[in-house]
Amino acid sequence: MLLVRHAWAGDASEWEGDDSLRPLDARGRRQAEALVEAFAPYGAVRVLSSPYDRCVQTVEPLARARGLDVELREELGDERQAADAPGLLRELAGEDVIVCTHGGLPWRALGVEEEPAYKKGGAVVLDAHLRVVEELDPPA
Repeated sequence: MLLVRHAWAGDASEWEGDDSLRPLDARGRRQAEALVEAFAPYGAVRVLSSPYDRCVQTVEPLARARGLDVELREELGDERQAADAPGLLRELAGEDVIVCTHGGLPWRALGVEEEPAYKKGGAVVLDAHLRVVEELDPPA
């Protein structure tokens, strides 16, 4: 499982309006496109995302390149991920999936003792037991 943190979406404090509609900025769009090549070595048969625009836009290029649809999951939304994402990730454990979330993922609820560096546009590779096996820096 590749657990991706959404790419850059500007400064939240400068965004007026519904935060779920905040899009990727120019840097984030470049990061999202670069993820196609960066994640090429990792198989995926599904792409799941928070329904927030910045998350969907982060994984759209990956999904398109692989001929997959982006599955929107409310459990991954910024306001629900702390309570609901761990259960969803446990259900997906062992599957070849790409999952896009926000910062603030409750790592301890997943059994991860030391929080990985989960940078915007970066990813964490999890094994079937939801153990961190690799941390992937975001593309420049």
